[in-house]
Amino acid sequence: MTIEWAPLWVPLERRLQTLVTSFFTYTFFTLPISSCLAVAILLYYGEMFVRSLLLIYFVKIYLDYKRNYGIMEGNGWLFYRSNRRYRNYFPVELVKTAELPPNRNYIVASFPHGILGTGTCINMSLDIGNWLSLFPQVRPKIATLDHHFKTPFLRDIVRWWGMVSVSKESLAYLLSKSNDPKHKDNLDGFTSNAVAVLVGGAKEAMDSHPGQYILTLKNRKGFVKMAVRTGSSIVPSLSFGEVDIFDQVANPPDSSLRRFQNVVKKFTGISPLLPKGRGIFNYNYGILPHRRRIVQVVGSPIDVEKCETPDPEYVDKIHGQVIDALERMFDEYKEKYTPNSKQTKLIIQ
Repeated sequence: MTIEWAPLWVPLERRLQTLVTSFFTYTFFTLPISSCLAVAILLYYGEMFVRSLLLIYFVKIYLDYKRNYGIMEGNGWLFYRSNRRYRNYFPVELVKTAELPPNRNYIVASFPHGILGTGTCINMSLDIGNWLSLFPQVRPKIATLDHHFKTPFLRDIVRWWGMVSVSKESLAYLLSKSNDPKHKDNLDGFTSNAVAVLVGGAKEAMDSHPGQYILTLKNRKGFVKMAVRTGSSIVPSLSFGEVDIFDQVANPPDSSLRRFQNVVKKFTGISPLLPKGRGIFNYNYGILPHRRRIVQVVGSPIDVEKCETPDPEYVDKIHGQVIDALERMFDEYKEKYTPNSKQTKLIIQ
């Protein structure tokens, strides 16, 4: 295949968007490993003073996790959550279909995962201005792997971006917070927490290919149980175009690559994907995402009855409502937000 080079003369703003996107993309792919390497290098080559500082830092990480699972309360520093050029690169849009009253907490069940969950991450983590305009008084958060919050350096960056641990304890802590405007946790004017959970996780990421909306959901009921235990409403969400910004090396279910990915996922929670995108100066080789529109549609909340010990039949009922809502949303919006809507189907497995 011939390399398709980008034109020499490209507007400066587009160049800056590409630069910002390359920073975030390489950061997402390399930060877990580079954080561990940085710690190893500092411990091995650092003098006593550096090692002492690291020890203090490790203690702080431990105490923060014991106190609130490493969560940065409130919306954090908005400077780190206002990356407009990253949004405009694709661009990423946010569509509101119903109100989210700030008198309760929410689990935003987000699909599909795609390679990086880019649409949801931008709207609810990296550039939250649109969210705050559409859903006032509702703090957006994104749940990610628990061990990120125990890894030095990595945990600070994901905290700044408004991410939280997806562990049961962390979600219960956040979703059980008071919605009283006078409560000390709500003095910032926000009275609700909306936590996005990319339910399909690493399994769904392995099924991500352009034009293929394959959701891993039928046996994923933990988020429903958490919603029932905390009395949080479930908000179904679909990001149209999420699967189109990357392709990946072919990995059918019976392939050697998929078997390898499954083994790594079993032990680490991360599937080692081989993404195919574009480069900084070309359009068909590299691991940068393509400039393709992503539209996250946020559905109507599904209210639940709070119960400390969720009844399996009730969990199945709510789980079925989530599936029905996603299917309706897909049928309603696919013609508007997908390029080949007649050939595009939603598969829930």
